[in-house]
Amino acid sequence: MRLALRKAREATGWSQGVVADRTGWSLSKVQRIEAGDVSVSGTDLRALLDLYGISDPEEIDLLLEEARISRRQRWWAGREYREHLTPAYSQLLQFEAEATAIRFYQPVLVPGILQVRSYAEFLISWFDKSLSDEDRRVRLDVRLQRRANVLDVEEGPQLLLILDESALKREIGGVRVMAEQLEDLAEVARRPQVNVRIVPLQEGAILGVIGSFQVLDLSDDPGDAVLYRERHIRDSLDHDRAEVQFHRSTFEDLWRLSLNEEKTIRAIEAEALSLRTRADRL
Repeated sequence: MRLALRKAREATGWSQGVVADRTGWSLSKVQRIEAGDVSVSGTDLRALLDLYGISDPEEIDLLLEEARISRRQRWWAGREYREHLTPAYSQLLQFEAEATAIRFYQPVLVPGILQVRSYAEFLISWFDKSLSDEDRRVRLDVRLQRRANVLDVEEGPQLLLILDESALKREIGGVRVMAEQLEDLAEVARRPQVNVRIVPLQEGAILGVIGSFQVLDLSDDPGDAVLYRERHIRDSLDHDRAEVQFHRSTFEDLWRLSLNEEKTIRAIEAEALSLRTRADRL
């Protein structure tokens, strides 16, 4: 629905500011509607459709039904969970549930959606001074449920993950925790909808400075995508097409420089075996 509204506005040649002026709404309201930050009432939707000259009864009925569903379909966590999450992260969870493909680049860690409990617990415990006990508890629960909601559902999104080779060498939580995480990662990487590649150390050094990010495709339309970035305890969700395309192109550049999936799985398994052997001697 948000994509249809954005396309309808662009077809008129109007900016979001012009739409705000013509409807008497604030600019931020128009921006939030097109970004998917808020649900849209039937009255507001009809006002926009009338403004854009959309009169086809079937199209109007379809959009009204989608508006009704979007108001009901607000992510699986209750309000008591959401108050401990950032607005960007809460919206990310909704987009992940609807995405057709998700591209991850992570130069430092295994991304949250693929973390096992012991690995996630260690990382979240590190924020003991910046997050409350309840914040950390909720974020752990959400992280594990997020993994299940994306990985363990039928017809889930295609996951494409690029890891810097250094992420395999960094012993998060100690030898046993890291061995468990890499063993699980190798197993997940064999799933049909998951593709994992490693950027060799000599290739990833320059492009790695861009930092971790996700690009989520929300439909078959290349323009219907969002960018998520996370830094320490701050994060952001970006709908700007230029930013999304820049990071998508960066991802594709790294993908071409990476080891293929077969070689990547062998590298992950080799590192996991080395760690497990060390753990057995402790």
